[in-house]
Amino acid sequence: MNLKLPSESKEMQNWKWNDYEPYFDDLLNQDINENNIDTWMKLWSNLSELIGEVGTDVYVSTTIDTTDENAKKRFNTFLKDISENASSKNQMLRKKLLDSGFVPKNFEIPLRAIKSEVKLFCEKNLPLMTEDSKLSKEYDAIIGAQTVKWEDKEVTITQLGPVLLETNRKRREKAWRLAAERRLKDRDKINKVWKKILQIRINIAKNAKHDNYRSWRWEYLNRFDYTPDDCLDFHSAIEKVVMPFANKLIKKRKEELGLKMLKPWDLSVDSLNRAPLKPFENADELEIKCHNIFNSVDSELGNYFKIMRDEKLLDLANRKGKAPGGYCTEYHHRRVPFIFMNAVGTHSDVQTMLHEGGHAFHVFESDKLPYSAQRDVGMEFAEVASMSMELLSSPYLTKEFGGFYEEEEAKRARIEHLEKTIMFLPYMAVVDAFQHWAYTNPEMAIEPKNCDERWTELWNRFQVYDDLDSSEFEDVIATGWHNKLHLFHVPFYYVEYGMAQLGAIQVWGNALENQKNAVNKYRHALSLGGNATLPELFEAAGAKFEFGEKMLKYAVNLVETNLKELNA
Repeated sequence: MNLKLPSESKEMQNWKWNDYEPYFDDLLNQDINENNIDTWMKLWSNLSELIGEVGTDVYVSTTIDTTDENAKKRFNTFLKDISENASSKNQMLRKKLLDSGFVPKNFEIPLRAIKSEVKLFCEKNLPLMTEDSKLSKEYDAIIGAQTVKWEDKEVTITQLGPVLLETNRKRREKAWRLAAERRLKDRDKINKVWKKILQIRINIAKNAKHDNYRSWRWEYLNRFDYTPDDCLDFHSAIEKVVMPFANKLIKKRKEELGLKMLKPWDLSVDSLNRAPLKPFENADELEIKCHNIFNSVDSELGNYFKIMRDEKLLDLANRKGKAPGGYCTEYHHRRVPFIFMNAVGTHSDVQTMLHEGGHAFHVFESDKLPYSAQRDVGMEFAEVASMSMELLSSPYLTKEFGGFYEEEEAKRARIEHLEKTIMFLPYMAVVDAFQHWAYTNPEMAIEPKNCDERWTELWNRFQVYDDLDSSEFEDVIATGWHNKLHLFHVPFYYVEYGMAQLGAIQVWGNALENQKNAVNKYRHALSLGGNATLPELFEAAGAKFEFGEKMLKYAVNLVETNLKELNA
């Protein structure tokens, strides 16, 4: 009774399932009553946090070096031996809690999710979900190995990215084509991973007696506050409200560059053909200057980032063999975040660091909530935390605040960021609409050529502009879905960025009126964790959970007004 858990997860790094199981059984064997419900919940939370932290450690190891076979083996063993068994036991504990009839204080919202998880649980799906995770790692390994020869050096595709910011158009074209050709070489490999992973997801839905994987995933993601049809309406609203303004931005870019027609390699270079912004030379400089910016936004946020620096909770520089992209994860028991990214010296890296910093602050702000389930935040609001931080940080990019730029450069960076904020929404619609199609038409999506066709159709709907010519790159466009890691790692995770972007723009709109007040509301909302509904979390941050035409018009108008001021 009440077995004592280790105080740190590192003591459990080599544990097998039979080391964990007695702690679950101990909880299952205890009676729950009104006097001990809090203690019982905290014991369960503590156990979940420790296991979660071991899982985080093995996951991070696989992303830091995708060639590390030992890390891969540890990850697969954890998934199969620990994660699957823990999921079964957690299902028993969830049922025990519900059957008891006792509800911990301030637990109504997490309880809603627990009820959904009990209903959705299917033992047969556990090994399938393990295989799904393994296949996503196969995808990472393919992407992580993509290198090209550039100026007698072997570089990653990510490291080639800064060339697309250069003013020399021929070099940009050469780099763009080289990257595109290299990606296409892995077309068959990625298609094979997709076919396997989609079949697994089809089977998961069938086992759980759902009509399709979209229906299953919707429930799995606890999407209580909106429907698939709401997302489809969101796409249409973007097409109607955002596309015309995006088209204007593309036309403006073409005119400023003095070109008859834009090509894909003209979309990242400065539109006035100025040399690329060079905010930092190395990851250390990125770290220091972002720390200064966070301090300027709010001293306590700066303190949080100091903890991350002191405890080496950052891996920022790009290198061969590193997994693609960037993320922020959590060491659950210590309640500290970890940031991973692939910095190569561009302003985009600065934005990524500020973005992931917002996620990290979410971890710190919600760490006082007593139960782990209360700190489980839906991505729709988690991304408000990150996207708002990008915008809240924008006044402090200058050297005056210990940042990266002189005033004119900072203004340029703000313009670039706001334009990208708008240009992102139609692209988001492509990714999300593709997922809706794939998971409701799996018999078609299982064939990669059909995916290519559907992606192209959506591209033509949301990404074709009057002044942009991509006509000779049919294969590159058709396989664009290969480059979106979310499709392989976190199905149906992408529309959240669009919803959150609208939330973040509202937080920023408040900050333009009163920065300090907006930051205070932002921090308060983060401190609620997942202990409130999505509309309540947005409201706490000073925003509305809306993503229809009206809110899109507000966002476009605010961005357009500020762009005019910055360009004046």
